[in-house]
Amino acid sequence: MGYLIGLWESVRDFIATGGDVLYFVAAALFLMWVLMIERYWYLTGVFPKVKKQIIANWDARSDTTSWYAHRIRDAWISQASNDLNARMLIIRTLVAMCPLIGLLGTVTGMIGVFETMATQGTSNARLMAAGISMATIPTMAGMVAALSGLFISSRLEAKVKLAKEGLVDSLPHH
Repeated sequence: MGYLIGLWESVRDFIATGGDVLYFVAAALFLMWVLMIERYWYLTGVFPKVKKQIIANWDARSDTTSWYAHRIRDAWISQASNDLNARMLIIRTLVAMCPLIGLLGTVTGMIGVFETMATQGTSNARLMAAGISMATIPTMAGMVAALSGLFISSRLEAKVKLAKEGLVDSLPHH
């Protein structure tokens, strides 16, 4: 329990040093990871059953060669593709937003530095250092958040592409 309290105090100190913008970075990061975990769960747990059902439906059809059969096949593939790609755009957007939210923290931190310089002059280095750390920490946090999401989202996109190609290959096109 003492470890958790110490961890919480470290996080609180980090946010106090970096400014309130870090709450927005944390919210974007949390949402991004929830969506990525959901997509991974869908790809590994749900989609194999959906694929099996689509293949069973296709194999159960007596007509797989007519123009209508091909349109039905295309519709099933399109629906499965839409389900596979669901929320991937939101994930990519959140990955791109994290550094931008961090830059917002940089701007607000630099405004704090300029306010300190305007009111206290340039002689008070300690107050200026607090503003500079408030300007750099959110940028770093936004970049780290984006990097963590970038790697996983690119892996997810590759898995989505392979899953769709696997479905297309398993539905014979006569």
